[in-house]
Amino acid sequence: MTDIFEISAPWWTFAVRGVATYAGLLILLRLAGKRAFGEMSAFDVIVLVLVGGVLRTSIIGDDKGFIGPFIGVSSILATDWLIAWLCTRAPAFNRLMEGFPSLLVRNGQRDRSTLRAQNIPDAALDRALHGAGLERDDEVATARLEPNGKITITKRNIVT
Repeated sequence: MTDIFEISAPWWTFAVRGVATYAGLLILLRLAGKRAFGEMSAFDVIVLVLVGGVLRTSIIGDDKGFIGPFIGVSSILATDWLIAWLCTRAPAFNRLMEGFPSLLVRNGQRDRSTLRAQNIPDAALDRALHGAGLERDDEVATARLEPNGKITITKRNIVT
């Protein structure tokens, strides 16, 4: 029973591996683009579960004990807290972490090159328009792809 409290390596290796795994995954997700997990489809959930399973070994290695995984998870949570703390106090760091919004529609005109660059099909933008109670592009002042992957829409004031 005491072997579940033993760890196969020094405690700090689990912490370093947890932080390094968090940072590496954060970089990969930023490279994947804003839409990577913006609408959490079934495919996104599958990818998320698989990524978690694959990264388990990178955090705790071959350790079979009880403590190693908790040290790894604690280091991930501490890193996440530190990044959030830095983002709230340093706007430049926040922009580096989050990125910038992308303008998809301006004054009723779709920006086809931005839609392609952000991998947003017309159908996804149409769903966002319908969700905002709009039917046509000419009703839209702006539609932005936010850094969190959501599409926000501002209605156009049309004078008749």
